Amino acid sequence: MMAPQLYTHAFNISPVENRRLCINGTPWIWHLLEECVENAWEYWSVVIGLISIVCFLFAALPQIYVAYQNGKVDQALSLGFLLCWIGGDLTNFIGCYLTNQLPIQLVTAIFYVNMDIIVISQFAYYKLKNQKTTKCSINLKNFCVTWVLMCITLCVILPSQLLLRNQDQSTVLEASKNALGMIKMSGFICGYVSCMFYLGSRFPQLYKNFQRRSTEGTSYLLFALAMMGNCTYGLSLVLKMPAAESLRNLYFLHHLPWLIGSFGVLFLDIFMTAQFIMYRKQNKRRPSLVALEVEPLLVNEEDS
Repeated sequence: MMAPQLYTHAFNISPVENRRLCINGTPWIWHLLEECVENAWEYWSVVIGLISIVCFLFAALPQIYVAYQNGKVDQALSLGFLLCWIGGDLTNFIGCYLTNQLPIQLVTAIFYVNMDIIVISQFAYYKLKNQKTTKCSINLKNFCVTWVLMCITLCVILPSQLLLRNQDQSTVLEASKNALGMIKMSGFICGYVSCMFYLGSRFPQLYKNFQRRSTEGTSYLLFALAMMGNCTYGLSLVLKMPAAESLRNLYFLHHLPWLIGSFGVLFLDIFMTAQFIMYRKQNKRRPSLVALEVEPLLVNEEDS
């Protein structure tokens, strides 16, 4: 999550469309990703890309734990950050779906959205709970019902999409040729929309941290894993760049939104890291300052 989707076959409709024997390629990559990797650069591009997926898969878990531990997630996280976050992952999923990407990419995209729903559900739960309104219990029940329905919907989409991928190859080829231009354009648009969501997500959170002069209630591992994921993702795209100069420009244009998204978010997370360092030092100083202010008052009361 919080990073562009891993388009292993960027803007190719499907590996089924141009399926061929991979004699000199790496067997496990061919069977898992249906990608023929025949040299070291392509091999490490795939390996690093898979590492980025693992980073994004587990990025939200530390934040979920911190939110459960202190119950102040509604004060720590920006709602704009969360909405842009899920917006980026939803457009990521739509792009995967429309461009008929690999099963592993669809599973990953759906996992991202489910993790987003969990984080947002935590935010809404503690927001309502901390408000202590009389309608709190009713709102929580309604939210839980909505959350369950959304999860069921997502779980239904995945197997249906995988079943569609197993249909007759000739039908897939015919449909692909008829809708090639539209599907390419839709995937490209989703890439740019997803990129804008991911980039826009950091600004509300940076402002909220600046406004309250604290990062308390947020887990730095969330942003650290996102940085690692974006770095490895961008590197995987760079390593896969074609050797021929005539193909480099086309490759660069096809991957431009995902490159902007990954390296752009990586750059903004550097500022997020700076906030964690700066405000952590301030938070450590506050207890000592409070003690110095309270101690003379106590002394004066005893003297009187």
